[in-house]
Amino acid sequence: MKRLPILIISAILFVFTILLVTGCGIYSFSGTSIQSDVTSITVYNIENRAMRINPSLSNSLTEELKDKYRKLTKLNLMNEGGDLIVEGQITGYETASIAITAQEVAAQNRLSITVKITFTNNKYPKDNFEKSYAAFEDYPSTSSLDAVEARLVESIVEKLTEQIFNETVANW
Repeated sequence: MKRLPILIISAILFVFTILLVTGCGIYSFSGTSIQSDVTSITVYNIENRAMRINPSLSNSLTEELKDKYRKLTKLNLMNEGGDLIVEGQITGYETASIAITAQEVAAQNRLSITVKITFTNNKYPKDNFEKSYAAFEDYPSTSSLDAVEARLVESIVEKLTEQIFNETVANW
């Protein structure tokens, strides 16, 4: 008999929690916090303006961003005129030696990519920003960049995409 009031209270708290979470209109279980009246996004081609050019990088980054928004949000991907607009340029694509041995030889190298992103929220302009993002991967100096570049770029693009996605729609 004493369990009945506890079950009723638990049920009421559960229903209240569900109403609170879904009623505000900006919470989603995918981790995004998009206002309910924001329904579309445009991701323009991320232009490659770096001194050193990887011919596939621009397309890879642009398509990875589109896929992330498509998979993790309910936003409609539009070619033009979205409520949210993501555009930018690759500003850096560089390799550098990072670990020098006692014989003054590089033991590790680092590939770094920097991207400048402009985010526009046409419905909530206070959320607009322009910011640079950077990510890198290290590789042994015994490997040539040509041998490891595709794998490194794939990993770096994944990191950059995660950073951009989180800042634009997850507000992390």
